[in-house]
Amino acid sequence: MPLNAGESGYGSAPGAGLSGGVGTSETTPLLIPEHEPVCEWHPMTREELEASAGGPGWRKLRLYLVVLFWLTWAAMLAVSIAIILISPRPVGKCLKWWQKSLFYELQPDLSMEAQADGSHSINAVCESLPYLRSLGVGVLILEGVFRKKTSPSNLTVAAENMETLAQIQHLLIESNKADLRVVLDFCRVDPLVLQDVAGSLEKLSNRSAAVQHALRFWLKQGVAGFLICDSDAAYSEETLLEWRHVLEEFSTQEERIVVVKQTEDVLLPLNNPSQSNVTLVNVVMRSILPHSDHRLSTQEVSDAIETQLQRQDEDTWSSWTVGGQASHKLKRLLLVLLMTLPGSPAIQYNEEIGQTQAEPLKKGAPHQGMDEPSTTYRDKKMMRSSVLALFSTLSNSKASEEALLYGSFTFLPFNTSSNFSSSNNATVSFPSSPPILAFLRSWGCVHFLVLLNIGAKPHSLDPAWAPSLPEAGVFVASSGMNHLGSTSLYALTLQPHEAMVIKLFKAGSYS
Repeated sequence: MPLNAGESGYGSAPGAGLSGGVGTSETTPLLIPEHEPVCEWHPMTREELEASAGGPGWRKLRLYLVVLFWLTWAAMLAVSIAIILISPRPVGKCLKWWQKSLFYELQPDLSMEAQADGSHSINAVCESLPYLRSLGVGVLILEGVFRKKTSPSNLTVAAENMETLAQIQHLLIESNKADLRVVLDFCRVDPLVLQDVAGSLEKLSNRSAAVQHALRFWLKQGVAGFLICDSDAAYSEETLLEWRHVLEEFSTQEERIVVVKQTEDVLLPLNNPSQSNVTLVNVVMRSILPHSDHRLSTQEVSDAIETQLQRQDEDTWSSWTVGGQASHKLKRLLLVLLMTLPGSPAIQYNEEIGQTQAEPLKKGAPHQGMDEPSTTYRDKKMMRSSVLALFSTLSNSKASEEALLYGSFTFLPFNTSSNFSSSNNATVSFPSSPPILAFLRSWGCVHFLVLLNIGAKPHSLDPAWAPSLPEAGVFVASSGMNHLGSTSLYALTLQPHEAMVIKLFKAGSYS
């Protein structure tokens, strides 16, 4: 069959002006004619870019926005700094050395028998000074050095022929090496010459000069201060004014102090009214427990502690000591109380603390304060280790935490109808038992809660007791040193004769 190439066929293309043929659907030329131009891309010029972006005003607007951003940021920073500066905040006090120190009452034996035995001799005390300093002790109160009928002024005259002077001087030198200060105890020691105190004015004047000479003598030896009792003849405005003049002569580099041990219920104030900036007494040492010949009962201890906690703060710096007798179970609780009260703690000599780590406990020897004489050597060693851990923890916390140094004190009365959980999870109420005593030491946002269970039964905290307190906290110390880590106040159960120190913080954060 012949093919008509002119009309239509496979691969044919319609001619110009023709339509309806087979190839009429292919209207687009397959090849671009050579005379049509090709599109080329090229960057915009500056003029074209400014015109496209809105003209030259856009640059100024962008500059203004950048400047406004940085000015706003700087203003916010300045306002934040101003708020921080003008906001009320606690200002740290400039504490003196006797306000930051831990006092340790020590009574060395100066007899010849003690020097031969070596147990409580001056040499044994000197060897333990670096160890006491490592525990945080800052001041030694040297008790029992002078006999009750011996005058310190007489000692200055006769000390050249006495071995006592050499021993005390040796102790003062070693204390200076260990960075420990020494306060001499003149309490109930007659500072006058051994003769009748009733005499003429000339004799009184000579006695006053002799006492001042004695003070200068011991201050030259490096003594940091003197301790007297409120029942001594030296505790009077006239006498202490003379003492202050002598102490000021030696206070150019470091202040020398006068400590008064309170033995009466009310202490006579002796601040000089004519000179308001002169304090005749630097430290008042108060006893938490009343002095008694018998061991105080639990209720008597609770009443005495609660009375001291409710006392109003006074201008004179306080130092606290145990004073009266208490059971061995309450000694650790009292130690926690001493180290957390406002003021300087004064710890009485304790074999568990005073012995160095290199000095082992004698097997079978009676232990001071032990209720059970059959306690084994291992139990004694574990008990002494626990006491040392408690003492060191409290001492370090007292020295490093501002809230425990000069923070405010708030007594928290506890609900006496507290409940405790028994071993079978039954809740029993003991309204007649001694309550939990509690107080708060606060500085800024830092709060330390101290809980004291003086009774013989366990107690747990009532959630309605102090709703304003943060619920969460972390253990700092406990009398048994058997609590660690974080805790919730409402999950606490205080065991009999147990004390706790808890640092409070808001939930989810540590303060």
